[in-house]
Amino acid sequence: MKGKNKKDAILYAAQETFGRYGYAGTTVKMISERAGVAFGLVSHYFGSKEELFLTAGIALVDSLMEHLTAEIRETTSGIDGVATFMRSYLQFTLKYRNTFPILLRCSPFSDVQIDMDRTKITIKFQQLLNIIRECVNRGIEDGSIREVSVDDTTTIIYSNIVGTVRTRFLSPYDLPNLYEETTEFVTRSIRSR
Repeated sequence: MKGKNKKDAILYAAQETFGRYGYAGTTVKMISERAGVAFGLVSHYFGSKEELFLTAGIALVDSLMEHLTAEIRETTSGIDGVATFMRSYLQFTLKYRNTFPILLRCSPFSDVQIDMDRTKITIKFQQLLNIIRECVNRGIEDGSIREVSVDDTTTIIYSNIVGTVRTRFLSPYDLPNLYEETTEFVTRSIRSR
């Protein structure tokens, strides 16, 4: 491996390892071994463990936002945008099931008990919320979503997504239609009557 390939391998290994073992349970040595690179190369490319943790989380959020934006671009109404956001987000978690759990650990909603400045990741997650907010605003304007508080509704929609993903990844419950049912429940709740 050379240059970018090594850096990408470290980033991918970090996403997998942090996602599986959490911040406290992951060491730089574990990441370097998983990536198949020298221990010092991790620090060379990413500095500290904390910086690597945040970089790995932010990189996955960036991929998710790119995916969501492309999918939503094709929608014809606000309610369709909300439903597409939810379906696409939830499908993304399955497509990237080996790396996505880092976002359960590296998010404003995580329970990581470490002293870390989460400003960067909070800003990234706010961008996700802004995509939902735009869909809700659009739906109210085009009549596909009933009159609701945009900010409250955005938070509720994202909270449903977070809860659903956490249930899928972190609980022993096997609910095969959980993602579809959650999307249907949310869209039915805000759709114009």
